[in-house]
Amino acid sequence: MKVIITGGLGFIGTQLSIRLLESGRQVTIVDHSPKPRPYTPQEARYVSADTMIPGSWQEEVGNHDAVINLAGASIFRRWNNETKQLIYDSRILTTRNVVEAMPKDKGALLCSTSAVGYYGFRGDGQLTEEDSPGNDFLARVCVDWEREARKAAEKGVRAAITRFGIVLGRTGGVLGKMIPAFKKFVGGPLGSGKQWFSWIHIEDLLKAFLFVFENQDIHGPVNFCSPNPVRNRDLAKALGKALSRPSFLTAPAIILRLVLGEFGSVLLEGQRVIPAKLVKYGFTFQYPEIMGALQEVVGQTS
Repeated sequence: MKVIITGGLGFIGTQLSIRLLESGRQVTIVDHSPKPRPYTPQEARYVSADTMIPGSWQEEVGNHDAVINLAGASIFRRWNNETKQLIYDSRILTTRNVVEAMPKDKGALLCSTSAVGYYGFRGDGQLTEEDSPGNDFLARVCVDWEREARKAAEKGVRAAITRFGIVLGRTGGVLGKMIPAFKKFVGGPLGSGKQWFSWIHIEDLLKAFLFVFENQDIHGPVNFCSPNPVRNRDLAKALGKALSRPSFLTAPAIILRLVLGEFGSVLLEGQRVIPAKLVKYGFTFQYPEIMGALQEVVGQTS
């Protein structure tokens, strides 16, 4: 099988490329960097392109059996109007261009990323793929993002919308920002710490992609997150324990909002998301509990 990954130079794309190559698949990576990174697998082909703009890179899409669409500007920064427009355009325009490039009736697969932010801020209620979207900025981005991906079904493409929780891994993601603070003894909950944190270990995320590849009946939205979301304060406590560091220094809500603007409010809210579809189809999580996941990430596996 030939697989093409848009936005494939990042933390997730790099790990996914390695796993796909190990499974015997051919991999092409498309990203905006002029050349691949030092850690990009040498066995993967690389195409440099701005996927927000139609171009010759789209010809590559049509020559592959599966597309994994990971492209999207990082949300982990202070938001202003320009940043929000980039967050939106990098997702919607890329996905539109990918779908337009996919051939009809070839039986191809599209795994297009979304996020659990789709559900908005919903308090303590458990959320599955059947629940409706929220109405904040990120939820609206996800709705439009997914709408573009769903159009692939009109071409006979099996379209799976992979709604990511926060991905935990050694080489990047949110822990890359949290662990240094804890090591300096300044880590702890954000705001009240009561907000829900839907997460997934990178190993389970990689396995989930291969699971979707191999299960032809899986399509539509699929929550890529652990079956055991935790509150932010419990995440902080578990990370402090894994690092043998205290976890009591709270980041005040008012400071987060002042420093990060609207994005600060996102960190202070959350979603309690359950991977109902993965569970339904028999997926087995290697790291279903937060403590085991964090111990592996920080190199203290039991």
